[in-house]
Amino acid sequence: MSIASPLVLTDLYIYPVKSLGGIRLTEAAVGARGLCHDRRWLIVNERNQFMTQRQTAAMVHLKVEPAYNGFLLRHQARPDLLPLFVPFAATPDKTLFVTIWDDMVFASRARPECDEWLSEALGQPCKLVYMSDMVRRDVEPELNPEGQLVSFADQYPYLLIGQKSLTDLNARLAEPVGMDRFRPNLVFAGGEAFAEDSWQEFYIGDVAFRAVRACGRCVLTTIDQRTATKHPAAEPLRTLASYRTQRGKVMFGQNVTGPTSGNIRVGDTLTVTSYKSAVASEYAGV
Repeated sequence: MSIASPLVLTDLYIYPVKSLGGIRLTEAAVGARGLCHDRRWLIVNERNQFMTQRQTAAMVHLKVEPAYNGFLLRHQARPDLLPLFVPFAATPDKTLFVTIWDDMVFASRARPECDEWLSEALGQPCKLVYMSDMVRRDVEPELNPEGQLVSFADQYPYLLIGQKSLTDLNARLAEPVGMDRFRPNLVFAGGEAFAEDSWQEFYIGDVAFRAVRACGRCVLTTIDQRTATKHPAAEPLRTLASYRTQRGKVMFGQNVTGPTSGNIRVGDTLTVTSYKSAVASEYAGV
């Protein structure tokens, strides 16, 4: 009789600016909108619409490095551009409305030199904006009657992926990909591939979380996070589509909500306390 391997948090990431690189942490505070400092900054274009790697793959070249009370933005292909320091929070003295997906929210402006740096780095006019604690952006209300909030993340405050799920995918690819293609906040070891699909309520250490639904993936997963090049055969999205398609969407990872406070650490044990009553298992190719 085999003994199931324990579930352990192995990686913890925040992405201070939506669609830019992440910072790996050993511990993090949990807040009302997800991990502290996660996706509170956003780059918008001249029309105040959000920008991501989906349309602007050159954003890959902007690397994020930790700094005291903030972070540095560095252009990996432009050594002539000095690194830009950005604080974790902005002073809400100048605000504007910005659009992210179907939501329009208030955002605070960064310093003018931030806009100038990013416009030069990306070769187009753009602005850097911040979501203050006064802003309310709700998670999908039909799935979250608790009134959960989200930052500038796509839909949910957390994305959870099991390491074995990535191992399963890489076994099917000619060239393996890294976890950075999928931009998770929470990565765990143990269990079977895609075990997270069936979870509903679980703890990381003593902090309670809820897995709501699978995460639909897009073309961003086909962009090499080192070179900004898109895979000519749309991998790994093409392979994922062959066995992880559900209702016309390619699924990988779980969208998760959590409490308004707490602390989690790499090495914490994950404990699943309830499972979804019906797990959609009819994926294409299975």
